[in-house]
Amino acid sequence: MKKLKIFLMALIVILAIPNISATHVSAASKNLVVHYIDIGQGDAIYIKTPKGDDIIIDAGNKAKGEDVLKYLKKQKVDDIEAMIATHPDADHVGGLDEVLAAYRVENIYAPKVRHTTKAYTDFLQAVKREKKGVKTAKNGVALSLKDKSIKAKFIGPVKDYAKSDLNNWSAVVHIQYNKNSFLFSGDAELKSEKDMLSKKLLSKVDVLKVGHHGSKDSSSKDFLSKVKPTYAVISVGKGNRYKHPTSETLNRLKAVKAKVYRTDKNGTVKITSTGTKISVSPAKK
Repeated sequence: MKKLKIFLMALIVILAIPNISATHVSAASKNLVVHYIDIGQGDAIYIKTPKGDDIIIDAGNKAKGEDVLKYLKKQKVDDIEAMIATHPDADHVGGLDEVLAAYRVENIYAPKVRHTTKAYTDFLQAVKREKKGVKTAKNGVALSLKDKSIKAKFIGPVKDYAKSDLNNWSAVVHIQYNKNSFLFSGDAELKSEKDMLSKKLLSKVDVLKVGHHGSKDSSSKDFLSKVKPTYAVISVGKGNRYKHPTSETLNRLKAVKAKVYRTDKNGTVKITSTGTKISVSPAKK
């Protein structure tokens, strides 16, 4: 009987070893997932880090706030570690007040430029209601995340611009996960791109969120030649009155051999990184 007990205990230990190993492998193989949410003409991006941090970059127009919330709930988001308002334009910050009302947000970032648009005022009032502060989004500031497998920092804006030049104030975010890199450009235009280039802040990335919905005033030849994205995502509304994305920008992306996805044609685009490999899952092919 004693020998049988010893045998059974040894068997339990042996059987447990593969399970421990499998658990470890599973934890190490978690992915970074970026969702470029289709909300029409505007930006709304949701990022889930390998260890579970949630990051929101913009949330479209006010009318799209509810759509963004539905999407986040579908992804089972429980709280948000970092919220980024890239700049005061309504098609970027409009839905953020609804997200703030629905979720506990630990850190809020925005460039240090004020504007009197209703959308931006609503965003600031929502921040105040939640008794939070806004951290300045500018070159050199790192995002405060629990997940240390991710290196996330702002590389723009690198300086102050005219208050009327809101697009160039855009918070530009660079995220590195092991060997894979993502760049989120907001509505940054040629001035901002030139300043980031002159400061040598840019390097090749796997995925680029194309600046200003594919406007001809963003994604310059010099900028794209430096970042050389393998994949480029354009957040844009179908049949928008600005005629975004422009043929000039699409041709420049083609010249650097970027594979382009557009929310007006592909719907929400989900990009997954293992840290060494990228896979793209558009809602519509």
